[in-house]
Amino acid sequence: MLNIRFARTFLYRKMFILDKILPFIFSYIRPFIKWFLHVFTRLSELQRICYGAKAGTPRCRQIERSLLQSNQPEIKTMLRELDEAAPYASDRELLYFAPRAVKVVSHVKRIKSTVHPDFGRLFGNCVTTIWGYKRLMHQVEQLRAEPYDSENLEHEQKLLQLWQLLMPETPLTGRISKQWQDIGFQGDDPKTDFRGMGMLGLENLLYFASAYNDAAKHVLLHSMHPTVGYTYAIVGINLTALAFNLLRTGAAKTHFYNQVALHKQNFSTLEDFHKLYCYLFFEFDRFWMDSSPRNIMDFREVYQAFEITKLEALHNENTIFKTNLVVESV
Repeated sequence: MLNIRFARTFLYRKMFILDKILPFIFSYIRPFIKWFLHVFTRLSELQRICYGAKAGTPRCRQIERSLLQSNQPEIKTMLRELDEAAPYASDRELLYFAPRAVKVVSHVKRIKSTVHPDFGRLFGNCVTTIWGYKRLMHQVEQLRAEPYDSENLEHEQKLLQLWQLLMPETPLTGRISKQWQDIGFQGDDPKTDFRGMGMLGLENLLYFASAYNDAAKHVLLHSMHPTVGYTYAIVGINLTALAFNLLRTGAAKTHFYNQVALHKQNFSTLEDFHKLYCYLFFEFDRFWMDSSPRNIMDFREVYQAFEITKLEALHNENTIFKTNLVVESV
């Protein structure tokens, strides 16, 4: 247990050093390096990143860092305005972020499109990806902050739909029923279990049960094991918290930035977040069974070990989690 806690603490501290301390130190020597490379290559830092860094996480993270470290007033103003607009931007509005950013940066850095025709496209793709992630963070937080309301008909319908998808052959005898414990809720009324993650917890569970029904039922079956079973819904809500924290801390950028590049998307969506959650749930079930726990009392230790494996994976800038869940038949 102590080793797991140490490893988890170490990983988060490592992320802090990589994301905060090293950039702080680098900021002091960065002007000299930039000047030297500009004289040598005749290209701005943003151009060198676009032309030299691999598409996906490597390029987007470097672009993001370069923009944040810029001392140019026009670029700082642009970043502030994009940050303010991103949370409430529609898909169409989000696509306008790229040409706007390209125009500002090209003007400040004196980049001519006739001489560097690829810069606008490469840089613009990163802008859309980066601010698409920021919008996704806002969308996810809105769902997390929305409490489950038993007086809300839509909320109630979604909860009942979850039961129907997981237990299609077993009618629910009533809205308040011990049957909810069969799919891993703690008591007779599931609404109390959503307090921590709000509607995000229910939306995640419902998406898993609807988009990957076979996989969800496979996991549910494992959770009903008499010895090594676990509370399906409660574990699912815990995994919502894990997915949310990976998104909030920026650790999930590795997955989402690479996913956008691989599938040639414009930006990450709420559905992409749901798919990440489904991946985590499916993989946790596999991890749990492979860990040979004594009983549910081992949950905390196994859960923390699982979290560490995902954090370690996300430290690799080439990581992308595969969300095409396949149930292997025995």
